[in-house]
Amino acid sequence: MSQPIPRFEELAFHETPLGDLSLRRRTILSLDNQEVYEIILGDAYLMSSLFTEVEKALSNLGLASIAESFPEGEKLDVVVGGLGLGYTAREALLSDRVGSLFVVDYLQPVIDWHREGLVPLGEGLSADSRCQFVHGDFFKLALTPQTRPTFDPKTAGKRFHAVLLDIDHSPANLLHERHNSFYEADGLQKLAAKLHPGGVFGLWSDDPPEETFMAALEEVFESCESHVVSFYNPLQDKDSKSTVYLAKVAD
Repeated sequence: MSQPIPRFEELAFHETPLGDLSLRRRTILSLDNQEVYEIILGDAYLMSSLFTEVEKALSNLGLASIAESFPEGEKLDVVVGGLGLGYTAREALLSDRVGSLFVVDYLQPVIDWHREGLVPLGEGLSADSRCQFVHGDFFKLALTPQTRPTFDPKTAGKRFHAVLLDIDHSPANLLHERHNSFYEADGLQKLAAKLHPGGVFGLWSDDPPEETFMAALEEVFESCESHVVSFYNPLQDKDSKSTVYLAKVAD
């Protein structure tokens, strides 16, 4: 006789400077026993494997927006801020144009989960020679002068073709108040300096497009746009919406 499917399991738990961090796996009986992985930090749900469409769209829209800025044979150096369950990173690696991917995460346990195969995409990301996990504070590195190593810990002054960020809930709904200065024009200018001419900054947001943040992007980048991405929410039996911002440095 087969064993009953577990409804809930905590796979890992850690105390961190940002609060208690846990990785959970649960079975949703109402969705034909679908298995779902969740990351919870304090009282906030950071990510669920039930909702990944916008994380994938962040990579696909970001890489598509720079396709014409660089020769087809040129390999792209990409940064993903926020590892989570790995969907943005994995989607970027599906493109053979990506030559290197630096995935920056503040929480070492999240990186360890991937290396140890505790999450579904972990083994694939860890085995891809183009992918490097970077334990660090994305926002601190983004504001670090170009004379020092930033997202690539081995190379000072390195520029990237795309930086794709998925950490805070939105530019106005932050995991920590110290991130606030990044979303202002001065902080975005420091990030833009780390991009090649024609490079792109992409951002995931769980909120509708925000005029204040768009104004800051317009002050720094040659062009910017927001994409509202709809996806089906089976728990509520209706569509939900999130936003992907894209901003491009002048060629």
